[in-house]
Amino acid sequence: MQNSLKRSDGRANGHLRSLKASFDIFGYTAGSILFELGNTKVLCSVTMQPGVPPFLKGTGTGWLTAEYSMLPTATSIRTQRESTTMKKNGRSVEISRLISRALRSVISLDKLGERTITIDCDVLQADGGTRTACITGAYFALEHSVNYWVSTQQLPPSILKDSIVAVSAGIFQGESILDPDFSEDSAIDSDFNFVINKSDAIIEVQGTAEKKPVSWDQFEQLKNLAICGAHQLFTFFEQQNIAQKSPVAPAVVQSEPVSNNKQGKKNKDAPMFSLMNRMAQ
Repeated sequence: MQNSLKRSDGRANGHLRSLKASFDIFGYTAGSILFELGNTKVLCSVTMQPGVPPFLKGTGTGWLTAEYSMLPTATSIRTQRESTTMKKNGRSVEISRLISRALRSVISLDKLGERTITIDCDVLQADGGTRTACITGAYFALEHSVNYWVSTQQLPPSILKDSIVAVSAGIFQGESILDPDFSEDSAIDSDFNFVINKSDAIIEVQGTAEKKPVSWDQFEQLKNLAICGAHQLFTFFEQQNIAQKSPVAPAVVQSEPVSNNKQGKKNKDAPMFSLMNRMAQ
């Protein structure tokens, strides 16, 4: 696939931004992560407390919920805190619900007992893709927490059913691209967010054609890019074996942007090509 588009950071169309993960940022949670996707930085923490919402009382079933918020200086123009405006931001509520739905799809709530897991996702710096970064960070913070709760016999080993990540993809200047940053996202033709499990199955898709309708062929390209991005995320975390580490000391791993590897310029599209070839077989 020839890409004529020159992206702002030099990435190929099918590559994520640089990745960095720092675990156990907080001392009062079972698990937390500072996840960096390029210049987007999100902090996700996980807690578990007794009690469930009223509609679940007496059922023996637990609950999982998430809260998403952006710090006032996460963007170039300061935003007011919700506590000062005395009202919920509609965007924050919508993204909170998305993260909650995505994470509930991978946990057996009936094995949780009448307890509630809360995942707090705070955007420290926004440069596009904050909701997908939060879902990915929230999942690995949850997995980290579950490992701790299982090791301390607070939860059964089989409570996690699946693994998920989330990526964004869109049509920019007529080409399909993975993981747009803010400069691309603000001028994008169409924008889609994919939540995908380890088997390449879709948990949820959000998308819109902001300027031009999206053909099914284009959507297929975006889906393939999203699966390619999901593989990159899973590989990043698996290679570091972070999720299995006990939460004793902070763990930090980092991957450089693929575009920085000038020696491998001829093969910079190899991850996407290998995925496309496998899907065509």
